[in-house]
Amino acid sequence: MLPTAADSVGSPSGSVGGPTSTDPVVVPIRPMRFRELLDLPFALIQARITPLAAMLGAAVAVATAVAVAGTAAAAVLTGDSDAAAFWSALVIGLLCAWALRLFVRWVSVPLGLSVVYRRPLSWRGALKTGAAHAGPLLGYQAMYTLIGVGVLLLGSPLLFTLPIAAIWLAWLRGRRATALPLIVDRSLGYGAAVRHAKVLASGTEWQLVGLWLTLRGLLVALIVPLLALSQFIAGFSGTHRSTVTVLIIGAALLLVAFGELVESSSQVVTYVDRRCRREAWDIHVPAGGAR
Repeated sequence: MLPTAADSVGSPSGSVGGPTSTDPVVVPIRPMRFRELLDLPFALIQARITPLAAMLGAAVAVATAVAVAGTAAAAVLTGDSDAAAFWSALVIGLLCAWALRLFVRWVSVPLGLSVVYRRPLSWRGALKTGAAHAGPLLGYQAMYTLIGVGVLLLGSPLLFTLPIAAIWLAWLRGRRATALPLIVDRSLGYGAAVRHAKVLASGTEWQLVGLWLTLRGLLVALIVPLLALSQFIAGFSGTHRSTVTVLIIGAALLLVAFGELVESSSQVVTYVDRRCRREAWDIHVPAGGAR
């Protein structure tokens, strides 16, 4: 359920700026229930759907073209070997997915914060804001990847340890859930943003674990129809290896972009909730008011 205008409590401070009177309230500045933490990321995406769709569509197209071209070049250099084509597609696809996730975070967090502060922000403004915090964003991306790979490697040798590893990873992700908005909104370095994010998450780690796991479950549910769509298209275009490779790479990168968009939007909503609960961000004190 979308919040009403009555949920607006004034002009919160932040680097994005104060709210305007014409933009609707999409993310209320107040503590939120768990259901709102699940619903509002999609409302936030809808509020900036035009620039997000344009930039993410272009990014997915470029990443798919690079991955397909790299896979084709590797196949030619290795004599069109099936094994070489598979491993080259996997490695190049993972690299393109890594770069694509960085780009999505680069633009979606500034756009999400602009929705919170009810200020318009163009795609150029989102790119410029991300570029201003390029160093901390790269640091976050690198550590995000290392933590994920490390936890999954430790949990993968035995089947019964995978659920434990997934919960552990969700715990680590939840404690750092507000680091990206802190980097962009408060111009913090990576280390300072992570330390502040852990303070904001204190006491609600298990709620954030549940939120992270629930959103991952929703994304997993999208894999089946996406794979079915790829097979449906392959039925018309043929079952040649090149066609299947393009479809698989394109579908995988599209899912990666959408998943990262949902996660970044969820982090922005969580950031508002945690600041209201830990820092009383929803309490508006008029300037010059008597104590």
